[in-house]
Amino acid sequence: MKVGDYCKRGAVTVGAAADIVTACKVMREEHVGFLVVVDESNPLRAPLGVITDRDIVMQVCAKEVDPRAVTAADVMTRQPLTAREDDDFNELLQGMRIAGIRRVPVVSASGALVGVIALDDALDVITGLVCDLCGAVRNEVRQERRLHSA
Repeated sequence: MKVGDYCKRGAVTVGAAADIVTACKVMREEHVGFLVVVDESNPLRAPLGVITDRDIVMQVCAKEVDPRAVTAADVMTRQPLTAREDDDFNELLQGMRIAGIRRVPVVSASGALVGVIALDDALDVITGLVCDLCGAVRNEVRQERRLHSA
């Protein structure tokens, strides 16, 4: 199972120089709590960092910092855990668990931002696998009943 098979294509981004008010507006407009910070002059849009709504609360609001005086680069988590499209899905989940994070930017082999994989995506995959297993067990029981009733 490869990460690229399960990630959400496209990521909501903000430029490193954007102020936090702008970042918050992007989060609100896109209904997300996670932004990938990119260098907008780089056509690959390789991730420089990430910002969560919690980062903004803890580093800006709780410290009563003027959100227009702080940039995304000031608040972002630098060098975030990233995954390549061809990385093993299970290994990524282990890395997310160890790091205690819920979302990871996904990049191509060239380092270009292609999407994001979230804990929610992993739960969808796992739920599908469990449903498949339950279906196999259910069908086995049906098969057995047919054989014994004949």
